[in-house]
Amino acid sequence: MAIDYQKLKNRRFAEIVHTYSARDTMLYALGVGVGSDPVDAKALDFVYEAQLKALPTMAAVLAYPGFWLKEPDTGVDWTQVLHADQEIVIHKPLPPTGTVKATSRVDEIIDKGPGKGAFIYSSRTVADAATGEPLCTLTQNTMARGHGGFGGSTAPTPASQEIPPSAPDFSCDLPTLPQAALIYRLSGDYNPLHADPAVARQGGFERPILHGLCTFGVAGHALLKTCCDYDVTRFRRIKARFSAPVYPGETIRTEVWRLRSGVAFRCRVVERDLVVIDNGFADVG
Repeated sequence: MAIDYQKLKNRRFAEIVHTYSARDTMLYALGVGVGSDPVDAKALDFVYEAQLKALPTMAAVLAYPGFWLKEPDTGVDWTQVLHADQEIVIHKPLPPTGTVKATSRVDEIIDKGPGKGAFIYSSRTVADAATGEPLCTLTQNTMARGHGGFGGSTAPTPASQEIPPSAPDFSCDLPTLPQAALIYRLSGDYNPLHADPAVARQGGFERPILHGLCTFGVAGHALLKTCCDYDVTRFRRIKARFSAPVYPGETIRTEVWRLRSGVAFRCRVVERDLVVIDNGFADVG
């Protein structure tokens, strides 16, 4: 398959209007592991309706356009697609219930050359459906392996956050449930890779893997807990690169370095001592 640069760059997306309930907000939080400590009152606010709050990373599932790169008009072989980077900018704390709207767009397609890959940058700004006020902006970088050489942009990819060579200032270990992927998928990402063992084996994995955005949500939870004391008004931006998959049931350690402005972070699976999210930056505190 070959990418048609102009066709993909100018692809039109339908506006998505998404109404979500308190149940959806709690389900998302449970999917990324919040509530593992039943007496942590501050964490309870994200999984119990009495004083319900929305996790900042829940932005990832609001007005989600679905796996649109699987559509034949994209010119992309979806089996060669990898989620490379994700960024979420929070303009104001997400309401725990509401109706939002967003229209996705393709911002750029970077051609790494024949025999190499292509980076597809897409974004959407999620706004309150009634007022039009922006709530969050999401930018995603998707790598299409083996799709280079189509004549797209040869601009360099944006620089990643460097991780300091020193030991982290602090870290946070959060467990994931063996059924974490089965819970997270109920927030809208039904890719069978995360549920069906046969599909996972076809993809080269011994069993279903955790959604990358679920791992991203665990990292967001760790930062909200350790840097913001669960105050969502202090959480303004998070960006990171996906480097390896996580298996449900593994423990994710988020390592954090203080910067002059914000923090750098990365995540590793404790059981395999493997970095799974790298080059992270968050505007928190």
